[in-house]
Amino acid sequence: MPEILRRVGRAVLPVNCNQETIVVNDGSTDRTVAVIEPYAAVVAIHCPENRGKGAAIRAELAVATGDVVLIQDGDLEYNPNDYEALLSPIVRGSADVAYGSRFLGQVMGMTWRSRIANRLLTGITNILYSANLTDQATGYKYSEQNY
Repeated sequence: MPEILRRVGRAVLPVNCNQETIVVNDGSTDRTVAVIEPYAAVVAIHCPENRGKGAAIRAELAVATGDVVLIQDGDLEYNPNDYEALLSPIVRGSADVAYGSRFLGQVMGMTWRSRIANRLLTGITNILYSANLTDQATGYKYSEQNY
């Protein structure tokens, strides 16, 4: 956990963006609570039992104060160094939402079955919504807060 907090804290953001870090401990039995304590600038939400990623995101959205929300999983599958590039289209007003993609670079740690399923679901999403996504199941989804 400290590594993810260090990397998120050092991430470069677009001009005029301020960072608010919220950590949701979704019923984890590891040392998350103890590890978060020294980080005074981190807002911590502790759920007594695991309720799933959707519930964790809703808990985070309930306390977020910014205009744009970025969700970063704690496993560092996605690199905080990408924040500026991913947030820039929203900040400059050319997009309402931005998605990351695991398929625009070297794909690592994904089984062929998962890759094929993702491509199939992404293709269906693109057809249904006239979209142009490359990774519908990406964990990186950024959006203005309009909820």
